[in-house]
Amino acid sequence: MVRKTLLPALLLAALACTSPARAEDAAHASEAQLVQSLHPVTGTVDIPGAQAKLKLADGYSFLRATDAQRVLTQLWGNPPDADVLGMILPGTDPHVVLEENNWAVVVTFVDEGYVSDGDAAKIDYNDMLKDMQDAAKDENAERLKEGYSAVELMGWAEPPHYDAATHKLYWARDLKFSKANGEEEGRTLNYAIRVLGRKGYLSLNAVAPIGELAQVRADMPAVVEMADFDPGQRYTDYNASTDKAAAYGIAALVAGGIAAKAGLFAKLGLMLLAFKKFVVLGIAAVGGALSRLFKRKQA
Repeated sequence: MVRKTLLPALLLAALACTSPARAEDAAHASEAQLVQSLHPVTGTVDIPGAQAKLKLADGYSFLRATDAQRVLTQLWGNPPDADVLGMILPGTDPHVVLEENNWAVVVTFVDEGYVSDGDAAKIDYNDMLKDMQDAAKDENAERLKEGYSAVELMGWAEPPHYDAATHKLYWARDLKFSKANGEEEGRTLNYAIRVLGRKGYLSLNAVAPIGELAQVRADMPAVVEMADFDPGQRYTDYNASTDKAAAYGIAALVAGGIAAKAGLFAKLGLMLLAFKKFVVLGIAAVGGALSRLFKRKQA
């Protein structure tokens, strides 16, 4: 995900005729107006598109779909995405979306069926990490060709953990971005949470500066606890005779998803927010590289 100020075309035209200082003031005013129009909510929040709820802990708030999509597109400059169902904020003041040394969690729902956790106890995550690192390198030439930054998966910032009792999975990647000449542009922490349900999974993705790992690590257990499906839509409600099953398991979710449309990942690709924290809500490697990775595993 890219975060940058995206001003309306008419405002941009007007700013072209003003001084740089006045243009900057107008940009800040536009940001301020957008933030003031946001309506964060607290308490228990329904997520109708997922048949799920968030029980927000004290000190947290939630932007519903329309507000979250406005932040992503108008404030942070991302392409529109109607799949975004909301955004969890680490505070109740909407101005938190402008803070650089903080995090936000974008919520989506992937309705590709019940994801079996039968492989969870068998996965060697260290072995998987090596394959993911190789896959990321394989994709860098294409990323650079398309005008994006090269990415290097430095390692697990938080190794994958799966709780078989709650059917919740979380992990974090340490990603480094570089220009074509090798100059480093920045490091980011990509923290991913998946809540498995009867018909798919909730995808909660937090991105923050890698230096904020300690704070994110402290906050994410509370976020993991907040999300759950409505009765009748939970993982244990799955009916093999009537319900669709996904074509992948836990390993594919951690590796980034091959057949999975993991929220914004497939749509946004790898788009770097230069020098800022909100990068892709996704992945060290996507597309063909992951497909090849899993074909090797199945061979």
